[in-house]
Amino acid sequence: MSRLRHLVVALGLSSAVLTTGATVSYYEEALPTTMNPLFARTMVDRRSHELVFDRLFYRSAITNELQSRVVASYKKDGNKLELTLKDGIKWHDNKKFGPDDICFTIDSMLDPKTPSPLAKEYQESIVSCTSIPKENKAVIELVKVFHNPRERVAFSVLPKHAFDSTTISPDLDFSSRPIGTGPMKGSKGRREVKFTTFKNGHHDAKIDVLQLAEGGDPFVQVRTLLNAGVQGVISVSPALRSDVAASDDVALKSYDLRSWWFIALNTNSPSLKDANIRQAIDHTIDRNQLRELTIGVDPNDSNPPCEFVSGPFVQSSPYYNRSVKVRPTANRNKAKELLSAAGATYDAGRWILNGAPITLRIGMHATLDPEAKDLLNQVGNQLQAGGFDRQVYKVTNDDWTQKAITGRLADQYDALIGKWSFGVVEDVNAMFHTRDDAAGVGTLNIFNYSDGKVDEILTAYDNAKTDTAAQDAYHDLHAYLAKELPYIFLWKLDTKSAWRNEVRNNTIAPYFYFTEFDEWKL
Repeated sequence: MSRLRHLVVALGLSSAVLTTGATVSYYEEALPTTMNPLFARTMVDRRSHELVFDRLFYRSAITNELQSRVVASYKKDGNKLELTLKDGIKWHDNKKFGPDDICFTIDSMLDPKTPSPLAKEYQESIVSCTSIPKENKAVIELVKVFHNPRERVAFSVLPKHAFDSTTISPDLDFSSRPIGTGPMKGSKGRREVKFTTFKNGHHDAKIDVLQLAEGGDPFVQVRTLLNAGVQGVISVSPALRSDVAASDDVALKSYDLRSWWFIALNTNSPSLKDANIRQAIDHTIDRNQLRELTIGVDPNDSNPPCEFVSGPFVQSSPYYNRSVKVRPTANRNKAKELLSAAGATYDAGRWILNGAPITLRIGMHATLDPEAKDLLNQVGNQLQAGGFDRQVYKVTNDDWTQKAITGRLADQYDALIGKWSFGVVEDVNAMFHTRDDAAGVGTLNIFNYSDGKVDEILTAYDNAKTDTAAQDAYHDLHAYLAKELPYIFLWKLDTKSAWRNEVRNNTIAPYFYFTEFDEWKL
């Protein structure tokens, strides 16, 4: 048996992966946790759902304009959005798609018995939906007049006829054998996910079969790709990109996750209540060194695979405040000045506050390790060299999604290293607003940070009726957070995919990836 076939068998890929024709196979970092978009937890989930479902509105990966494949026209009337749907669209079981499906999806998200974290985002924006089947229309009522109402309803539409009620459970068969209106039908097995093309009035995919397999070791993924065992790898480790770039048969392609990396600081921790100490930690961190040691960035590279950020937006965002400068290197003298101002004293290489060493318990979302190898330890090493005691821990994906982002690790950690990614709406209110679960605000506030000024700025963003007003509010937020530092903002990492050259026209959409899949060819 050849080495390549040994790899394929070891990784659980079917023999179809090695065939030619209209079958394309690719590696993901993991299998999707669910095929129901209401319960998406990972980027693998979201990428998979883009193949099976249509979102009501999406941004073109080519023009960046808001578009829809299911809405023929729309009309805004105050806080209402009237949608006239396209004719001739069918679900994957050949049932007719219509306005009842849109309203059912909304009603399911508004149903308090549907345990969907994703639904919270829409519960904050949508009041109700009225279906008008005779006119093929749906009227969505929003909580207020938004400057970007279509972005507020960019959800995946579910088929009403596939469910018994608006209370949807994540363990239904639908989560492994979904019914959508997207370009591909999908079914999830134990070792792979198989997508098959479905011709429709609004989709005409050129690839017959798409197979997703869990990649495992990044080196094995790349070697299998270079040996033509698979056609694509969604995320290539920075350390392996030079191997891919050297191949004439494979192309590296940029994948904009619209994400930024951070170190969230627990402002309720006794050691971190004082903003001077948080600022001192920021001055202790050397981003250039971290980037070089964990991602392998050449310090002399004029176009490095990651760019620093000074606030909660990527630099290409209209919300990024360019007047707030990044701190690429450490400034230990400034850190000492700030720590002294906070009442700390330096003794035998350690900072002492209120009679005890400043000890930081630091956790990191474990799934980030392949992208920035050993980042957790390197951050800990820099802080220790700066006089802080540190304890470091990996946070499992389950604990991150179920506990960290819901504020339930606040009593265990002083700092958490993570990454946020954004789709159509770059709304960071959930990360920084004072948490109020009953009101549905601050739902992603990791350390239950609370600041009246921040809440005031976030309210101004929520009340903005123009793009300019929204940008002004978030520019103010960026500047204020840079002073208060509930987060230390690190960088945006340039994610790279790799596809063999025989896969053509493979435009990769930011965040969602497969939005333009109809034009992909083999």
